[in-house]
Amino acid sequence: MMNRMLFPFFAILVFLSTACNSPVDKNRTPDPQPVAYEYALVLHGGAGSMNFENLPEPRQQQYKHALDSALQLGLDLLKKGGASIDAVEVVIRCMEDNPLFNAGKGAVFTSEGKNEMDASIMTGEDLNAGAVAGVTDIRNPISAARAVMEQSKHVILAGEGASVFAEEVGLEIVDPSYFYTKHRFESLQRALEKEKHGTVGCVALDRNRNLCAGTSTGGMTNKKYGRIGDSPIIGAGTYANNRTCGVSGTGHGEFFMRWLVAYDISALMEYKGMDVEEAAKEVVEKKLVEAGGDGGVICLDKYGRAAMVTNTSGMFRAYGNSNGDRVVAIFK
Repeated sequence: MMNRMLFPFFAILVFLSTACNSPVDKNRTPDPQPVAYEYALVLHGGAGSMNFENLPEPRQQQYKHALDSALQLGLDLLKKGGASIDAVEVVIRCMEDNPLFNAGKGAVFTSEGKNEMDASIMTGEDLNAGAVAGVTDIRNPISAARAVMEQSKHVILAGEGASVFAEEVGLEIVDPSYFYTKHRFESLQRALEKEKHGTVGCVALDRNRNLCAGTSTGGMTNKKYGRIGDSPIIGAGTYANNRTCGVSGTGHGEFFMRWLVAYDISALMEYKGMDVEEAAKEVVEKKLVEAGGDGGVICLDKYGRAAMVTNTSGMFRAYGNSNGDRVVAIFK
């Protein structure tokens, strides 16, 4: 009787021993690690409803030149061994100073005819972050966001408090009239839906394998009541983690905040083992679409591989790496 009871137990042991030593398992090789670029950088200048009618060829060339110039600034810095945080700040400052983009000089107008800007920055090495929101007189909000991260005990400062802090740490304060551009003011008057959203952002990977992500925006045309979008919200419009990726988003901020878009991409990579392209598409092309949100993201994983994904007809974007690969594009 005892022998009969032990037989199933021994049979299982024999099966497990055979399975563990089968030729299939013995010869199996793990998936190879992706080749890591020495450095890489990706940027965006906003996403939306773009077509050849509202963006004719001469205008396209203006944007492509601006994207390519900003990309080159960042790549040059990284090539010399510069830090990813410096590359992100340099690239976004360049775009903030360019009235083509809805950030800094080109910020759109609120319903009261003002310019209110938001920005954030995050480092993947230590998950440190800084942001400013609703600022009206700081020439380069991305630099203010970095100052909040490095020179204060806080993560986000808003409105007048952010301006006082920026002036105290030596950043350039300008008269609010600096941000006036005829094109943006006319877009307020028309309240064109195609110009409702827009943001700039950058993600960089440096030679020390550190990721950094940053985002800056003028918000939504005709926004009301001191509205703050996703750009200064860590995990919504900006996120960076050396274990996974860096992300900067652009689009309808209310959805990016509610669905924590930037962090969700990182979480899918960390907990479900998705690659950066797969995770970005899962969030932007599936989750956001199902929720009714429009927009796009740029991402870099820890190897320097990029994902540039949008559920709109276009997104101003560019990417480059240490191998010399280079992409500048507008339409989806």
